Parts: sequence; C-alpha cells; structure tokens
Amino acid sequence: MLLRRHFLFVASLLASTTAVMADEAAAGFRAQFLAGNLSWDDVLTQARSEGAVQFFYWGGDDNLNVWMDSVVAPAMAALGVTLVANRITATKDAVDLVIADAAAGRTIGDGSVDAIWLNGENFYTLKQQDLLFGSFARALPNAVNFEWEAADARSQLNLRDFGTLTDGAEVPWSGEQYVCAANRAQLPVAQTPHTFEDLRAYLEANPGKFAYIKPPHYLGNTFVQQVLYAFNPDGTGAEPFQQAIADLGAAELARLVAPGFAYLKQIEPLLLGGPQGAVRYPEDAAAAEGLFRNSEIHINCGFGLYAVATKRANGSYPQTAEEIIFPAGNMIKNKNYLAIPANAPNPAAALVLANYMSSVDAQVTKLDLVGYPAGIDPWTLELADAAALAAAAPAHFGVTQDELDANIAPDTNASLVDVIEATWLEYIERGSRLPLEEIVANAVAKLAP
Repeated sequence: MLLRRHFLFVASLLASTTAVMADEAAAGFRAQFLAGNLSWDDVLTQARSEGAVQFFYWGGDDNLNVWMDSVVAPAMAALGVTLVANRITATKDAVDLVIADAAAGRTIGDGSVDAIWLNGENFYTLKQQDLLFGSFARALPNAVNFEWEAADARSQLNLRDFGTLTDGAEVPWSGEQYVCAANRAQLPVAQTPHTFEDLRAYLEANPGKFAYIKPPHYLGNTFVQQVLYAFNPDGTGAEPFQQAIADLGAAELARLVAPGFAYLKQIEPLLLGGPQGAVRYPEDAAAAEGLFRNSEIHINCGFGLYAVATKRANGSYPQTAEEIIFPAGNMIKNKNYLAIPANAPNPAAALVLANYMSSVDAQVTKLDLVGYPAGIDPWTLELADAAALAAAAPAHFGVTQDELDANIAPDTNASLVDVIEATWLEYIERGSRLPLEEIVANAVAKLAP
C-alpha cells in the first residue's frame, strides 16, 4: 500500500512538473513570437511539437463543417498539426470556457481553447479581461492579404471590431453584410421598401407580412441597430453609435435611440401575428427562413452577402427570392475573426491555423464550397489570386455588388449592444411604462463592470 501511494505521489509530481514546464515553454514561445524574435519556420517547428489545435466555432452550418473536415483538416495535417474541430452552438460557450480556465489559474499552455471564431461582444469581453494572446495578426506571413493602413478607410474592418480596436489580437476570417431578401412571387419590385418608412407603408397595406428575429439574438439586435441609425434625431446615422457607452453616456444614448424605439413600437401591431393580437418574433434564422419559405412573410433579413444564392440552391429559399437594398444606407457590414486566447494550450498551432485560414487557397475554397465572403482584401492580392476569389463568389439576384457596397454601415460599438438589447426587451417585449430614459439608465447601470 505504501509503495502504491509513493508511486501515485511520484506520478502526480511528474505530471505537475511536466505541466509547469509546458506552461513555461508556451509562455516563452509567446514572448519570443510577440517580440519578433522567431522565424515562421520556428513557429512551424513548435506547432508540430504541439501536434494539435483546439478550434472552437459555431457548428450550425453543414457546408462549413464539411469544408472544415475535407479542406482545413488535411491542410493542417500537411503542416503537422491535427485540427480538433469543437463545434459549439454559441460562441459565448467558448469564451466562457476561456474565462473559467483563467479563473482556475490555467495559463498559456494549460487552457482548453486555442482559437475561436468570433466578433463583437465576444471579442470585447476577452479584450476587457486581458485574455487574448497578443498582437499576432500582422506578424503572420499571410498578413499581406489584408489592408492595415489606417489612412485607408477600407482598413477599418480589420482595425476595429464593433468599434473595438483589434490591436492585432484577432485576424479577419470572413466578412458579412446584413441583407434582406424579398419573395418576388409575393412582393413586386415596384412595391419593394427601401427605407423603414417604406416598410411601414408596405405593412399598412400588407399587415403581418414581415417579422424580425427577436433580440437578444444577434440578428434581431442588428435589425434594431439599423432602425436606430435611420431614426437618429441628429441625422448622423451610425456615427454616434461608434462611441463606447462610457464616452456616450446613458442620457445621450437614450436621446439618440428614442425615435427608433418609437418606430419599433409603432410597427409592432403590423408585424407577423400583430393583426391577430399576438405578435410573433422568430427565435432564430431557421425559424425566420421557414416563415419566408412558406410565404407567411414576404421579406426575410439576416447576415448573408450570398445567402440568397446559397439558399435558393439548397431549397431553403424559394426560387423567386431576390436581394433588395434595405434599409438604404444602413446595411450593416462587418467581419468576423479568429482570436487566440491568452491561455491557449497550443499557441504555435493556433498561429499556424490562423495563417492558413488567411491564405488565398483557404479563402477561395471557403467562398466556393460554403458561400462565406472573404475576410482577406482583394485589392491587396496578385491579379490572378483576386480573379480566383471573384470567380468563386456566388451570384447576386436582384442587386449588384456595387449597390450593396454603396449602402454599408458599421456595427454598433460592442459596449452599446447589451444596453440596446436590454432596452428592447424592457420597452418592446415587456411593454414597460417606464420612461425610455429610465429604462436606458437602468440597463447601463446593471451592465456596468
């Protein structure tokens, strides 16, 4: 018995010592990489030593999952790294795991998550808690495929994520735009709404034939944000919503959002189910798509620059679906990113994954096989690579890429998103009779760190 206890003690001590050494090696690697003291060959060697990369991403798209298994995994294997694809239902789950690991004292080399597909509030949360690996993006060999020059307005989606400076702590992986589709079997071109006032007029003539996804789902939040931009009382659209809540203040935010929330209250009886006295807000994209496919609603909105093409192809949308310019001038466009947590167990392998995902080959096959827009910037590429990217893009129906580009707007600052969401839940869903100023102030106070 004593011998067994001694053996277990020694085994535990050895395991603990090995873990400490691994942590120290990972910490040393991070310091050397961020200091610019390692070549990319050094990174590849370290990645092969680590052997695997724990990648966490939303796994709700079958095409994406097939691409991960059939394209990304073999490419990583060729580099000596096993891709471990952790398919999650909500990005916040991976963020919470990183936070829990950190709270348990698990530092770099000892965490659970190497890389996460994220943007917006999830990136903001990790940055606020200092749980990111560091400024790695511009040190990747494939950083040349992005625009980093701040003087070029096209760089802003690489430099800011929902108004939060990325500081190189995440690398763009894909891009998206909030695009609405109309069913031309139900909604003729001549009656197509392009502004929110147009939408109200259309619903007055066709009550119940529109719905937006219920906040706090991000698609519902995005619709609400676009309404707030359009009804900004100063006529400055998205501009003030780029500020952090600490700079903007609750009173000023309440003033800015009041007309937009008044509009949302006004159209509620005209939304799906409203004429019957029971408004229905779809819970997610799948629910909204089903309503659109069955002609219960005539317009469906969501992120998906090429969604109409891909959904017409797979039967999720009717063949009469077309993209529309709505809301004109306020179609939110963003990028999503790959971030590496500060406590990544395999930091070199995470860097290798991020670099591969930033390659022309990865971006072209992702666009071709999944339909997700490129995260890299075409104007930075060689002509042949830019042509390959363009050739892989699905078709547009009803609009042109130039028209879509002419109507973009930025995302709301990440620190405002939860406040706006809480305000919608209180003012619209619960029908609170409190003054809007008080509702916003309460949300700000409750969500303060």
